[in-house]
Amino acid sequence: RDSIERFVQDHYAPTQRAALISSDLGYSPANWRLYADMGWLGLPFEERYGGYGGSPVDTAILMEALGRGLVLEPYISSVLMGGGLVAAAGLHAQKDAILPRLIAGELTLACAYLEPQSRFNPADVETTADAVGDGYRIDGHKCVVYQGSSADRIIVSARTAGSRCERVGISLFLLSPNHPGVTRKDYKTLDGQNASEFYFRDVRLGHECLLGEVGQALPSIEQTLDRVVSAVCAEAVGAMEASNAITRDYIKKREQFGVPIGSFQVLQHRWVDMHTEAEMAKSMSDVLAMRLRDGDAEGGAMVAAAKVRVGKAAQAVGQGAVQLHGGIGMTDEYPIGHYYKRLMMIDMLFGNQDYHATQYERLTAAAS
Repeated sequence: RDSIERFVQDHYAPTQRAALISSDLGYSPANWRLYADMGWLGLPFEERYGGYGGSPVDTAILMEALGRGLVLEPYISSVLMGGGLVAAAGLHAQKDAILPRLIAGELTLACAYLEPQSRFNPADVETTADAVGDGYRIDGHKCVVYQGSSADRIIVSARTAGSRCERVGISLFLLSPNHPGVTRKDYKTLDGQNASEFYFRDVRLGHECLLGEVGQALPSIEQTLDRVVSAVCAEAVGAMEASNAITRDYIKKREQFGVPIGSFQVLQHRWVDMHTEAEMAKSMSDVLAMRLRDGDAEGGAMVAAAKVRVGKAAQAVGQGAVQLHGGIGMTDEYPIGHYYKRLMMIDMLFGNQDYHATQYERLTAAAS
């Protein structure tokens, strides 16, 4: 945590961050090399691949610090989602070939698992991968591929058997985003980061592009998503803590009617409510990380509960911070609006409140 906080102080002043957002890549390659040098890229992976064997609790500590700094490097998409899928689904030879390069900062990944109709459900896959000759032919459309424009390789989920929403028959493929037959449309997300739509038309792949076992990818996707949700909850906690600190300092200094506006009791109550929301979110995030570390059998329900609770807190803190700042909170030059945008993006990433509330109801009903 201390090393990341120093990194944020040195490399993430508002002007530096704004320059990175406006760049083509959307983040700094020099910063990414520093991530590798500091060992952050290897934190969640086994030591046999060059990692440090960190648990979801270790990842949460790192992500809270990254959240406080609003960092832009593709840690979630490349390391936690992409690397997580390779670690969970890949064969030993594939892990040996991919993870050391990822940990060294020589390779970045992005994951194309969502589709326009899927609404966050990783089992809702219409993209097909038909066996042809000595390989596969992929056809379909993947949406909101986070950091897809800057990735060296993309991991694509496609259906090799079964019909839409069946749990069996989903496979993963690793390919270049510039592979023949692949087209891409890039755009900026609400928080200024990059995402892409990927279209696959008669994309021919060899058997070596299959990641893991054919038709058995969904459990690995769900396991990886659980850990990623824990990480983004921790990131949101860090962003909320920073938002509250910035807001507290502002209302102490901003004067109206000759006194600091922080002396008005109604604003004090509003800030305390925001602080309480952030503390409850941190408690949920911490418990989730510990449950996943310990392999809790009810971890899926806890993932859903935490995502809902953190999402509600993110809305309360983000909206409250902007409102207590008044007009300056709406300007692009002042940092609080950027925290609000990132918090709203985290609320949507990997399932919004409605989706996870439904998941929680389903999982608890099944367990009772």
